[in-house]
Parts: sequence; C-alpha cells; structure tokens
Amino acid sequence: MRGGSHGATQPSRAGGLEASTFQLDRSHSRESMNKLVPFRSVLIFGGAGFVGSNLAYRILKTTDAKVHIFDNLSRRGVHHNLKWLQGVAGNSDRLKVTIGDVRDAALVQRAVQVATEIYHFAAQVAVTTSIADPVFDFEVNVRGTLNVLEAARKSDRRPFLLFTSTNKVYGSMASQRLVAAARRYSRAGDAGINELQPLDLHSPYGCSKGAADQYVRDYARTFDLPTVVFRMSCIAGPRQFGNEDQGWIAHFLYSALEDKPVTIYGDGRQVRDVLYVEDLVRAFETVRSRMEKTSGEVYNIGGGIENSTSILEIIELIDKVTGKKLHYEMERARAGDQLFYVTDFEKLRRDTGWQPRVNVRQTLENMYDWWKGNRELFPSVVLARPVVAARLQELPEVAS
Repeated sequence: MRGGSHGATQPSRAGGLEASTFQLDRSHSRESMNKLVPFRSVLIFGGAGFVGSNLAYRILKTTDAKVHIFDNLSRRGVHHNLKWLQGVAGNSDRLKVTIGDVRDAALVQRAVQVATEIYHFAAQVAVTTSIADPVFDFEVNVRGTLNVLEAARKSDRRPFLLFTSTNKVYGSMASQRLVAAARRYSRAGDAGINELQPLDLHSPYGCSKGAADQYVRDYARTFDLPTVVFRMSCIAGPRQFGNEDQGWIAHFLYSALEDKPVTIYGDGRQVRDVLYVEDLVRAFETVRSRMEKTSGEVYNIGGGIENSTSILEIIELIDKVTGKKLHYEMERARAGDQLFYVTDFEKLRRDTGWQPRVNVRQTLENMYDWWKGNRELFPSVVLARPVVAARLQELPEVAS
C-alpha cells in the first residue's frame, strides 16, 4: 500500500514531534495488523458465469475479502447471477463489477492493479464456435489469457493466479483400450487420466486452451508468478445455464424438465466424471492456501471414477430424480470427441488433501431443487447473440 512521504522530524510549536511519533507508531501498528490479517482483493475474470458466481458467493459469505467481477455479460443467465451476487453483497463496498472484455489489455491491467489473487475463467468455451471463427477463439483464449498474465507479472502485489483449463487438451485419446458394455464404455483397470497423459490438441478450441494452459504454467517457471492450472472434467451445479456445447448435464436436466428434445452425438455410451461446483470451489481455496506446494503446478480435477456416468446412465438418473423422461435423437459422433474421460485427481489429493464430497445423484438433486426455486429465470432468459458475432467494445465499470 502506498503512503505519503515522511517529512523531517523537526518539532513544531504545537508539539509536532509527539504527533509525528504517534503517527509513525500508528502506521507501524497497521503494518503489523496487515501481517497478521492479510488483505484479500479477489479478481474473477468471468465472475458472473457459472463457476465464477459460485466462487464469488462463497468468498462474500465466508470471508471479509473484497470481490471484483470482470465479465462481458455475453453468456446466457449471467445477468441473473450478477443480480444475485449484488443482493448478497448488499450495501457493503465488498463487490465491484467491471463490464469488460479480456481482449482489452488496458482494462485488464487496470483491474489487476489491486488484486492479491486472480481467478481466470473468462473464455470462449465451444468447439463449434472455435471452428466457425478460430481467430476469435484465439483472441479470447490465448491473447486474453496473455493480457491477464502480463498484468499480473507487472503488478507489485505478485498475485496468486488460478486458470481453468480443460480435459480437451488431451485430445480424443483414441488409442485408449476401452471395453464397450451395454450402457457405457470402460477403461482397462478402471483407471482415470492423470497429468502424465500427453497433450494432443484437437480443434481450434483445444489449441487455444492448450496454449493458454502452457502460458500460465510457464509464467510460474519464467517469472516466478504463483500460478495453478486446473484441467477440469465435467462441472455441474446450481446457477449453470447449460447448452449443447457446454454444461451438458444442466442442458439435459433442464431440457427434460421443460420437455425439450436434445441431440446425442454418438451412441450414448461416452463416459465423463462429474464434479459438483461447490467441491470445485473448495479445491480453489485449498490450492490457494497451500501455495508453497501448489504454485507452478498443473492438476487434473474432476469427480473421479466413483462419480463417473455415461450419457445413457445420466438420462436414466434424471428420470429417477425428477420423474421426467428426456426425449432425444441420435447423430453420429463429432470428430475429436472423447469416448471415455475420467479424472485421476490423486496428485491434487496428495498435495492438498482435497477430494470430492458430493456424488452425481446429489448433484442432480441439488440442481433440480435450484431449478424449482428459480423457475422465473428460465422463461425470461434471452439467448445471447452467437459469440462469433461478438465485437470488442470499451464498456464502463460499474461499482455496486
């Protein structure tokens, strides 16, 4: 924290020496207090989205930290998430909102200046969009991430930085030895995928996220910036407005509840592990609290083999939980899709003690309860314009 310059300690006619000594002692007391209770200023890029809003809520409810949300509000449902967080913050000065884009380097740098920790979730997230407009995908995912990293590198605060990558950086993993059962594929030995799996970037989206992933990792090695990369599997939970390209469990659940048919690409036996969003938020907190161990590391994170499900199995489970059947049609599998991806999170467990607590059924039940309590959100949601049509604009900061 910057303070004013100290003048000479010459006594004044009004006893200035004693006053000056008192000011110095009080300043010293503040410095001691800051060492005992570190100031936290949390910046969340993509903070109005599904993961970001859940993290912001946790911080606002359980800590005294200030939260700064930086989001371009282009995703479906984010306006509702932002309004919810503003209600949580109330009349306090703990929540600040910047409506902006990570491609705007100057705006990013201004946001980073006072941050002590940064969570970078802002991204172009759809493979289909990356194929339609690979330049846009690159500008958001690679250039946007580099803007965040450069701002953090130049900051005097040396902020902790966590970046959410994806299992897509491992490609299709077509060489896996899989066994096809009636309802799912399984991998020999039921082993999950750990961080030793070679990178194999498929699609412009895989390339852009993989490049960003490696930049974040290298800024720890080259510039000693305390960074962590999470390569995430399927994340699900309340406040997720899923679609065909991202958030597939929410997409399936809410489509079943609203009697909307969906398309399944492939035979439905594809397997993913599911991680509940609150378990993910706990993992964020855990790696930050153990920076001496986690800084510079990459972790695969997901629900693991015990929380894995195939598409066909999740459809059956939705029926059991809600009493609603999902109507669907099948199309041929999309190029590069993984038939089987289940996380081996042993490295994260070993380094931090973290492991998931909420199973797949509980995740669905919690999402169903949230849907029942927030029915008014769904008819009023207007789909955002296609992201390929987005244009960088200078948008104002809004403090709440």
